[in-house]
Amino acid sequence: MTTLGFDKPLYILPFDHRGSFQERMFGWDGALSARQTAEIAAAKRVIYDAFITAVHAGVPKDKAGILVDEQFGAAILRDAGEHGYITCCPAEKSGQDEFDFEYGGDFEKHIETFHPTFSKVLVRYNPEGDRILNRRQSGRLRRLSEYLHSHRSRSRFMFELLVPAEKAQLDLLKGDQKAYDHELRPRLMAQTLHELQDAGVEPDVWKIEGLDRHEDCEQIVAAARRGGRDRVGCIVLGRGEDDGKVLKWLSTAAAVPGFIGFAVGRTSFWDPLVDWRAKKITQSAAVAEIARRYQEFVEIFETREKVVSA
Repeated sequence: MTTLGFDKPLYILPFDHRGSFQERMFGWDGALSARQTAEIAAAKRVIYDAFITAVHAGVPKDKAGILVDEQFGAAILRDAGEHGYITCCPAEKSGQDEFDFEYGGDFEKHIETFHPTFSKVLVRYNPEGDRILNRRQSGRLRRLSEYLHSHRSRSRFMFELLVPAEKAQLDLLKGDQKAYDHELRPRLMAQTLHELQDAGVEPDVWKIEGLDRHEDCEQIVAAARRGGRDRVGCIVLGRGEDDGKVLKWLSTAAAVPGFIGFAVGRTSFWDPLVDWRAKKITQSAAVAEIARRYQEFVEIFETREKVVSA
């Protein structure tokens, strides 16, 4: 069993999107043909090429990683593993409000096929929401947590937490989503971490929706590290927001010990990939732009590392 937590710098380029990628990027519903699957895999290879370009341009290899799915990215996962990159692979079914395993009871076998550095889940959990739903999810997540921290696994546990607003919560704020993010979500996130920890769910890294205030970031780190979980790390996800919003979130988090990096996907790759598919830019231009955006996000945390080391 590994020591709980991961507290080294961690800069993830995530492109494990499946249902949303298939439907929004390509406009395809339902089962895919072999040709369609290959086309999506080729688009993901463009993102991977951008990641490699960024590492060759100076992003520290030992801090850089990818998050990609088995369905469209199996070859990428194998290549990244062979080249010593940090790899993350999702365990959840795509596009569901309730967490469940992508491969059901065979989830262990699929994790062991690739031995990613991190096995990742995306979970929607509001502590003031459906308690029965939350208990069902917690039970499945505890099973995964126990496996990942057992001698049978070589992977660590990354937990992507989304806390969607309940209708009653939004009603209190007159439907203002921004007010929810600012006034309610930070408290609800910390409460969720406590509930999941108490249910036996023990991530090494929490992947957290961005926060606007320094003190809210501190509150989340305190929740993640309570009770002797001193090495547990937090990273910021992008939620598909624009560059300005993501840069603000990253800058705020980077100033708080315990936030070790980020996992920003769509903000990095979506527009360049759309333009490439529409033949507005070349593939090499798309690769260069995705790499540039990823490097920009890395630099926020690398600047902090240089200050801390000085």
